[in-house]
Amino acid sequence: MTARRGFTLVEVLVAVLIMAVIAAMGWQGVSGMVKAREVGAEASGRTLRLSAVLGQWEQDLGAIYDSSVVPGIQFDGTALRLVRRSDNGVQVVVWAVRDGRWQRWPGAVVQRNTALREAWVESQLLAGVEPGQLTVLAGVTGWQLYFWRGQGWSNAQSSGDEVAVNEPAANPSPPASGASAPGAAASAPGEAASAPAPAPTATTRTRSLLPTGVRLQLDLPEGRITRDVMLPPTP
Repeated sequence: MTARRGFTLVEVLVAVLIMAVIAAMGWQGVSGMVKAREVGAEASGRTLRLSAVLGQWEQDLGAIYDSSVVPGIQFDGTALRLVRRSDNGVQVVVWAVRDGRWQRWPGAVVQRNTALREAWVESQLLAGVEPGQLTVLAGVTGWQLYFWRGQGWSNAQSSGDEVAVNEPAANPSPPASGASAPGAAASAPGEAASAPAPAPTATTRTRSLLPTGVRLQLDLPEGRITRDVMLPPTP
């Protein structure tokens, strides 16, 4: 009768080692698949977010409002300020790149010229931490804007086409009957009345016309993105 022979310790250790190697290889493959899926999902989410942000960018430029009160659009290298139409008036919107973050700040909707001037001044004092500041995209390493003027693209910070704007002087309320005009000296009895103060005159200033289009160059870790938007015709 033949004796039954079992596995030696060396054979068991070799088998265990082979199984460990196979398991490690399998785990690396699974881990690589999981990481690839995470990277793909992150890239897909970032692409969708970028698409939504650029959609908002185009909406703001497509609703731009040109007025003689404040510039319709202005770029200082860091922030782009523009005035856009809204349902109940107009609002100042600021797009800016600060510390690798692309931000959008929408001002309050206003209906009066005085409020629009105040909103424009407020937009020039933003530091990027105010309530309402929304970081629309992170990881932005830089950006540059160009305006289409005439027959080509030019730096958005360069001066554009200027046009003269006449601002009528405010007409003071007429003095009450028998009252002297403001600023007029009283005449002593028997003396000729002094000449009335000269009427205020209108003032003239210049402002830049809206460009025809805006080119955005956005520097991201994935590369540079360029987007051209044509502005609506000025009514």
